[in-house]
Amino acid sequence: MHATTVGLDLAKNVFQVHGITESGEVAFNRALRRAQVLAFFERLDSCLVGMEACNTGHYWARELTKLGHEVRLIPPVYVKPYVKRGKSDDADAAAICEAVTRPTMRFVEIKSPEQQAILALHRTRDLVVRQRTQTINMLRGQLAEFGIVFPQGVGHATQFAKRMLEGEGPDLPEVAGNVVNELCDQLLFLHGKIADYTRKMTQVAQQEDRVTLLQTIPGIGPITASAIVATVGTGRQFNNGREFAAWLGLTPLNRSSGGKERLGRISKMGDQYIRRLLVVGMMSRMRQIIQNPERYDPWFADILARKPGKVAAVAMANKTARMIWAVMTRNEPYRIRTI
Repeated sequence: MHATTVGLDLAKNVFQVHGITESGEVAFNRALRRAQVLAFFERLDSCLVGMEACNTGHYWARELTKLGHEVRLIPPVYVKPYVKRGKSDDADAAAICEAVTRPTMRFVEIKSPEQQAILALHRTRDLVVRQRTQTINMLRGQLAEFGIVFPQGVGHATQFAKRMLEGEGPDLPEVAGNVVNELCDQLLFLHGKIADYTRKMTQVAQQEDRVTLLQTIPGIGPITASAIVATVGTGRQFNNGREFAAWLGLTPLNRSSGGKERLGRISKMGDQYIRRLLVVGMMSRMRQIIQNPERYDPWFADILARKPGKVAAVAMANKTARMIWAVMTRNEPYRIRTI
């Protein structure tokens, strides 16, 4: 039997493939070792292949596309409702095969190797930032045991670390002093790595036209712009700006029923990293608007006057996300509206 639709459940070593014919009959449902996957699909006629958009999904999507298949990546959360019962590789592959044929299903744009390279840079920098925070917290905790406290903030922590390594730190027992010196050395090393990764991101941003376009939007810098381009691509998988904002989790939760509209706080669905970058960027922009409101869009000044700071920052991030979608899909720089 000729399979027209195949569901591929990805794994590290053992993959599951579930194929159905045009009439809906099961053509095959079998396990494959990693080395067998490409050879198996080479023997198949061109067909529709569905996969979950997990860690290795984009690599396999590119490889199967080269073999002439039409590959669609599905967010894992949208596959779950199609699993009949229990959790097994057979059931997951069958669920993917069914989900990929649904007319209302939403798909993830396949990333290029260049996009994944930029994302690797972002993820590594994010990891090092968290490690720096952990180191600062440990340093604070160790020093607090001896009644020593320095002001909050990364800048104050790095300044203290430099003084400590130069021998200008407080008097501590020898063992504790050695521990604190090691923590200070680790803190400065991580701080330097973050600066290095940030510099590399800026260099990448200068080489990518779409990143340059996004930076024409007020409040969007090279780090946020490169993260969006690497994650989203062209943005054409979204029908409008609100869909993009909803994907980022910046729109209210909708619990409406019986003709009554009930909107809650933001859903926090989608990409947490980009959402955090946007909100932090808007918090920074808020300070500029407060100092000189007449220079900025009246909408932003109005939302700041009516809402608490963090609520206003999320609302501004929501509106900015819609601007980002418009710039990406039209491939035009942002233009400030003149009244």
